[in-house]
Amino acid sequence: MQPTAPGAPDFKNLLLALLFATTIMLGWQYFFERPRQEALRAEQEQAASEQAKLEQEKNIAKAEVAEDAEKTAARIAINSKRLHGSIALTGGRIDTLTLAKYRDTLEDDSGEVVLLRPRYEEQAYFAEFGVLGASGVKVPTASTVWKADRDVLTPDQPVTLSWDNGAGLTFEKTISLDRNYMFTVSTRVINKSAGDVQLYPYGLISRNYADVSKHYMIMHEGPLGVSNGVLNDVTYEDLREDGAQKFKDSTGWIGITDKYWLTALIPGDGMQFDAEYKYSKRGETDAYQVDLRGEPVTIAAGKSSDFTMRLFAGAKEVKLLDQYRLEYDIPLFDRAVDFGSLYFLTKPIFLLLTYFHALVGNFGLAILLLTVVIKLVLFPLANKSYTSMSQMKLLVPQMTELKERYADDKLKMNQAVIELYKKEGVNPMSGCLPILIQIPVFFALYKVLFVTIEMRHAPFFGWIHDLSAPDPTNVFTLFGLVPWDAPGFLHIGIWPLIMCATMVMQQRLNPKPADPVQAAVIGYMPYIFLFLFASFPAGLVIYWAWNNSLSILQQTFMMRSLKHKNAKKS
Repeated sequence: MQPTAPGAPDFKNLLLALLFATTIMLGWQYFFERPRQEALRAEQEQAASEQAKLEQEKNIAKAEVAEDAEKTAARIAINSKRLHGSIALTGGRIDTLTLAKYRDTLEDDSGEVVLLRPRYEEQAYFAEFGVLGASGVKVPTASTVWKADRDVLTPDQPVTLSWDNGAGLTFEKTISLDRNYMFTVSTRVINKSAGDVQLYPYGLISRNYADVSKHYMIMHEGPLGVSNGVLNDVTYEDLREDGAQKFKDSTGWIGITDKYWLTALIPGDGMQFDAEYKYSKRGETDAYQVDLRGEPVTIAAGKSSDFTMRLFAGAKEVKLLDQYRLEYDIPLFDRAVDFGSLYFLTKPIFLLLTYFHALVGNFGLAILLLTVVIKLVLFPLANKSYTSMSQMKLLVPQMTELKERYADDKLKMNQAVIELYKKEGVNPMSGCLPILIQIPVFFALYKVLFVTIEMRHAPFFGWIHDLSAPDPTNVFTLFGLVPWDAPGFLHIGIWPLIMCATMVMQQRLNPKPADPVQAAVIGYMPYIFLFLFASFPAGLVIYWAWNNSLSILQQTFMMRSLKHKNAKKS
């Protein structure tokens, strides 16, 4: 190994020095600086936690104070033949509302249906209208206390709320109510300041719960609306899992729907808006909100501007929704009633039912008349079908003979049966057509009975006090004589029994299938339908039983006519 030349750097000593310095630095960092930083961080986190806890306690205290103040704050009463409630002067919210014409149950002492509740209640549900301003512009907030020009809002007497921001802007909110369920909220902003201001009108509906205790698969409950001619419905679950849904530059309306009730925001004529459906947590409570924000409006100094929005809050009466749709040009407003994909069938059926109801005064009788109309419409097809089935019934002896003759040769037997059908002009498949055609009619009527409020608590005769609910009687309790709370699957009422009996009678008029397994399955069908229909609305069971009865009469008549013709031929 060659010696190091004079003046050459000593790399070995340099590397050792660097290694020593690095070790010292790392050791210092690990044994001294790191513990010091962790201790400092722990102190900071503890201080931050204590500060956050202190702030939370302050916020809770403030919220409790605000809640107590809101509970005792002045209110404006809402009084009409269809609505009772009040408007909170704190925030100017429409937040207490009951429906005077609708009761929770059929009991005489049942209270009015509650629709809206103040925001401090557990199941808060309210509507709010206002304006948003640019930074530095003082606008009314949720805690603003308004002044009112009167104490009661009626259809003949609107109420005007006012508030001055102390900086040159005066806000006036005039709330009027028609004789049904439509509020009109007109906000005027008067600019007496020295400069122009830009404001955004907004409206929101907020709700602290999702009414899904009885989740129905055949209808929508939750946020919905129309955006640029398209109906949008969003489930509560979708909002929780997928987050907010937004619609930009929209025309239409937004709201929240239940089975029978609706709250909806309708912007003023020609107003475009941005809409949002969203979910949040308010403490431990789920909260859902739909809101819309109108386009910005600039108000020059010395000028004023007006914004108009409407709030529908009430029962989803189809005739009334149609009336509002035409009067205020609200697109697809009747679709708030979930008529479903068979809208082209369900709504005409509903309109026909209400027409018959106007004639006879009873929705049960209207269902019977509707069934007759459906029978008349389908008569040519049904007549052909029953003729074919009656002919098949008369051919049973010949078919039995063919089965015995070709008992060992299934192929020849089938060929002989087909030849017999051709000879007699019988189509065995034609018997299925009336059933297939009645399926969409059945589902359409089911939908009508299930989703329209007109059927809610609508009585028939005798023990049927609500056509939209199952038959309340039960054979397993001897129709109330035995004090036994039978399980749900054993709840078999009188009308389901009548329906089952009509199905059995109708089956006896039809030829039995050649296949014994198929015959056995068909034989069990009335009893399967008995348990299935027991939980269906009574109106639907009455329809099916009456439809079967008419079919029995029609088929009996056809069989006698055919026998008479065959007797003449022979």
